[in-house]
Amino acid sequence: MAAKVFESIGKFGLALAVAGGVVNSALYNVDAGHRAVIFDRFRGVQDIVVGEGTHFLIPWVQKPIIFDCRSRPRNVPVITGSKDLQNVNITLRILFRPVTSQLPRIFTSIGEDYDERVLPSITTEILKSVVARFDAGELITQRELVSRQVSDDLTERDASDLREGVHRSSRSQTGGPAGSGEGQICGGKGRAAEEGGHHLCRGRFQGR
Repeated sequence: MAAKVFESIGKFGLALAVAGGVVNSALYNVDAGHRAVIFDRFRGVQDIVVGEGTHFLIPWVQKPIIFDCRSRPRNVPVITGSKDLQNVNITLRILFRPVTSQLPRIFTSIGEDYDERVLPSITTEILKSVVARFDAGELITQRELVSRQVSDDLTERDASDLREGVHRSSRSQTGGPAGSGEGQICGGKGRAAEEGGHHLCRGRFQGR
């Protein structure tokens, strides 16, 4: 009799453990400041964005891909030539975040590492283009104009929805004296892979 009782308890415990494992695999958490995109093995990436909290999915069929949607910084250093052929070491610091409504498209067309794939190439190209329009001294004395042109050029690029803000700092290494200061500007809308997002721009310049 006792053996049957223990056998029943063992079976019940095993069934409970299996049920608990199934339930646990069917739950996933999306932390604050994050969003999830669901990949379905049969239907592909679903065109929905899942918000914060605990959610259900179909185990072994669906998989959540979690994106950090908080503003994050990224520094892009560039050594390029100014209009007067001086070497300038300049760094663009970007505060970026993805447009949440476009996460399925971003994941499908670019991937989870969208910032690694998109930001360095675009920012390097734009920085070189803008710096080449100014003399080394003008990069300091006309810092607000330089910052505005960087902002405008970034706005025009297709990947501008991958960033929310731009904060740039530069140090001119031309060997000549220069002042220091900071400027601040604001931008409007940007387009991204066919969609847009808002951005703010700030600039801080130091030279020596």
